[in-house]
Amino acid sequence: MPRFTTTDGLSIRFADTGGDRPVLLLSNSLGTRLEMWDGQMPDFTSRFRVVRYDKRGHGESEVRVGPTSFARLTRDAVELLDHLGIARAHWCGLSMGGMSGMWAGTHHAARFDRIVLCNTAASMPTADMWNQRIALVKRQGLGPLIPTIVDRWFTKRFQEADKAAVARVVGMLDTTPAEGYAAASAAIRDMDQRWPIRSIAAPVLVISGTHDGSTPPERGREIAAAIPGARHVELDAAHLSNIEQEKAFTAAVMDFLKD
Repeated sequence: MPRFTTTDGLSIRFADTGGDRPVLLLSNSLGTRLEMWDGQMPDFTSRFRVVRYDKRGHGESEVRVGPTSFARLTRDAVELLDHLGIARAHWCGLSMGGMSGMWAGTHHAARFDRIVLCNTAASMPTADMWNQRIALVKRQGLGPLIPTIVDRWFTKRFQEADKAAVARVVGMLDTTPAEGYAAASAAIRDMDQRWPIRSIAAPVLVISGTHDGSTPPERGREIAAAIPGARHVELDAAHLSNIEQEKAFTAAVMDFLKD
């Protein structure tokens, strides 16, 4: 897959379907890679030029030791659009990708038309929990965290029903560089967008999962209540609702983006 270099010198892997259709930018969650959207691609590419990318420190993008921020994480996405000569796009991001989406809607409003914020939160307590997680990952890698992550990301029902899908996500987690995960975790630890998102003027859809153990649906409702005119949809899923409820998730996004 192609790559581009950010203004601070990191090589980022991306995928671009090309063409002259409206652009949909997809932004992945903590510990995953651009392939997390594979289930949506047949429908999304039927109407959009789809751009996906591995966040810095994730997938095949380069890693930088030390914490990052949502200002930098979101700047990477904007610079990717610049690299591709794309002036405006829709944004769809899940979890950490939704946090970047809130930052994009607040600080890069001129670049984004409609914004979909999935299984996410405007702040993530507590700092102590994130500090402990960062320290553990730096010592031992993601391995010790994966069983707990899987239980937060997928219902037990889905874990039994689609073991192959769960295994693909475990593979993404297992190959995420510890420093990349730690850096992004620091950005999440330090984030509080509860007040700034009130200024977002773009149309926004918020998607939550009823059984989400990472960003419970009340966090999605808080976002929707803070952003004027935002819609909220709740799906019968845990954290990775685009995988657990693939058809319902895709339909909700497509319906919102056609307006």
